[in-house]
Amino acid sequence: MGRVTERRRVLRIRDGSVGHRADTLVAEEPLEIRLGGKPLAITMRTPGDDFALAAGFLVSEGVLGDAGDLANVVYCAGATSDGGNTYNVVDVTLAPGVPLPDITLERNVYTTSSCGLCGKASLDAVRTTARWPIADDPEVRISPETLAVLPDRLRSAQRVFERTGGLHAAALFTPEGELLDVREDVGRHNAVDKLIGRAYQQGLLPLSRALLLVSGRASFELAQKAVMAGIPVLAAVSAPSSLAVDLAAQTGLTLVGFLRGPSMNVYAGEHRVQVEVEAEA
Repeated sequence: MGRVTERRRVLRIRDGSVGHRADTLVAEEPLEIRLGGKPLAITMRTPGDDFALAAGFLVSEGVLGDAGDLANVVYCAGATSDGGNTYNVVDVTLAPGVPLPDITLERNVYTTSSCGLCGKASLDAVRTTARWPIADDPEVRISPETLAVLPDRLRSAQRVFERTGGLHAAALFTPEGELLDVREDVGRHNAVDKLIGRAYQQGLLPLSRALLLVSGRASFELAQKAVMAGIPVLAAVSAPSSLAVDLAAQTGLTLVGFLRGPSMNVYAGEHRVQVEVEAEA
């Protein structure tokens, strides 16, 4: 199994002082996800939680929903020419009766640590029908004061980031701000898939009483993953994309961007944020 971090020798220059030292880097390795033995996707990820990553990816793709849809996930032996196991290839087996998706060249995607599902044939292919429409029964409400403290709580839970400075993170919180789970990865979409995959494995989907916080920007694919898991609130410390805002407005997702202390922008679903809006002049 690949390690989460690796050490490399670097030349360090600081305030005129020059010398060699060992530096800690976040590990990045490819993971191939196979479905029923057939290649489906390759993602560049930080090793760890690979089975959860595969499950979360398939939830986001609309393949998995019910807890019994997944029969098994295993590492593929014989992935190298000498028959060894790289621990970089996983094969997912669906339960009997669960339909396989159409694995074509259009669906066979390569996902990088930065862009996610870049290989989709069209925008329509990404708009997968959600199994759990975002529901407000009862309505999720969260205060700006609670939102304001979440980035610091996320940062304090990032163990690997403190050593490398090179990881994205995603976390699930209750509406009251209690940390439920946090995952780190070189790819922000992988961190979210690991979170959703772990929730799937624990039979917790849909996450209808949870808030998802991501350490970077809020892209369309991250908004889609939140919707697919039934998450009502997505918050990001950086900017959302226009398509993420459009998707949030269409699906009822509350989308918060530029969450930095007491400052934030609510781009959609503002009814869940407990504020009194001042009348426009």
